[in-house]
Amino acid sequence: MHARKKSARLLRCPTCGMLVRTADEDFPFCSDRCRKIDLGKWATGVYKISSPILDPEVLEDLGELGGFGRGGEPDEG
Repeated sequence: MHARKKSARLLRCPTCGMLVRTADEDFPFCSDRCRKIDLGKWATGVYKISSPILDPEVLEDLGELGGFGRGGEPDEG
């Protein structure tokens, strides 16, 4: 059997697609610029985590904060 060489795993920058190594300073991005572009997309709402909230306690707390009832509709009054 041949001994396999350990090679650095190469992945692509999620912003521009350039190859990056896991050992790179800005991993998983290729540069600080791409890191900031990605952060800006999260901050402006381009990226979202869209899972429904199923915990009744969390829904209740959100309702109290936002003035929404159990059904997600604004409270009357």
